Amino acid sequence: MKIAIHCADLDHKRIDGTRVYLYNMLKNFGILDKKDVFELYHRGDFNPRLTPPTFPNYAVKKLSFPFLWTQTCFAWKLLFDKPDVLWMAVHNAPIVRRKNLKVVVTIHDLAFKIFPEYFPKKDLTKLNILSDLAIKNADRIIAVSQSTKKDILKFYPKVSAEKITVIHHGFDTELFSQKKSIKESSAVLGNWKLEIGNYILYVGAIQPRKNLGVLIEAFEKIKSASWRTELKLVFAGAPAWQYEDTLEKISQSKFSGDIIVTGTIPFSDLPVLYQNAAAFVFPSLYEGFGIPVLEAMASGTPVILANNSSLPEVGGEAALYFETESSDDLAGCLERVLTDKDLSATMIQKGKSRAANFSWEKCAQLTLDNIRKV
Repeated sequence: MKIAIHCADLDHKRIDGTRVYLYNMLKNFGILDKKDVFELYHRGDFNPRLTPPTFPNYAVKKLSFPFLWTQTCFAWKLLFDKPDVLWMAVHNAPIVRRKNLKVVVTIHDLAFKIFPEYFPKKDLTKLNILSDLAIKNADRIIAVSQSTKKDILKFYPKVSAEKITVIHHGFDTELFSQKKSIKESSAVLGNWKLEIGNYILYVGAIQPRKNLGVLIEAFEKIKSASWRTELKLVFAGAPAWQYEDTLEKISQSKFSGDIIVTGTIPFSDLPVLYQNAAAFVFPSLYEGFGIPVLEAMASGTPVILANNSSLPEVGGEAALYFETESSDDLAGCLERVLTDKDLSATMIQKGKSRAANFSWEKCAQLTLDNIRKV
């Protein structure tokens, strides 16, 4: 079987969950499947941190073209290369294609339909048009959570539930399950003048859907009421879009000197930040999945999540949950984790057990199975 894969997203400089997902699928497909031929199409130069590995049955095809690449250059090349199946790891699919070409599309989330106000207008229009076409025309849809499947059926009631398969994301088990040495930890933490166990951590992009204002308010309440004056808040991630209000809220906080925004950091530094945090908080208004939740659990960090969308599905009984828009509720959860050592230890143990249920290898095998049987 000849399987075409849309890989243009791996050319982008900014790394997000969708691109990490595609990269890890390509790391595993060539190991799990040595018979089928995988044709990897992209348009520029791969991001060095997202460059797919080389396998004998991988054929990388670089197609440079400036306009509407997926619907023009990419679609045209597929007509001539005649793959059996096309897998789209993004919300998109060529409009013009051979009638016998089967298409499998992965849908990560429908946040743009639930919170349209938190997306730039040009991106919102593009997301709606391309997602509508992809979902309505796909032969099979992979949803990354039951929550995402539920949203697909809500916004696209004509789509058959049998057409949608739920396959959970994984995470880099080797990277996040290995304990870093004190020397390694000290070197990374020293970059931001952090001390072991004296900071609260968030990992992800800075954009309005992540609900970071509630986390900032909860942090301020903890600092004001607690003897832990040395406690810091770390945002490990780079500004994405509509980030100005969050940065302004940080600058106006009376504890702004204790709030750190790292910007983009190397993957290799993340385990240190997770492993040495007093707690990991993911306050998002909506997530299709939430890979950082698994990374934090595997790293042995107590996890606190907003109670919405897919987050309870991912965190299970291993996390504490707070009402999404309540900084008081989040502050209460933080106070419990920071002061109750037995609770913290139990959460760490449950988190490690929970994370063990997920892996990129498992995700890749199930994804391949669905691509092959379409």
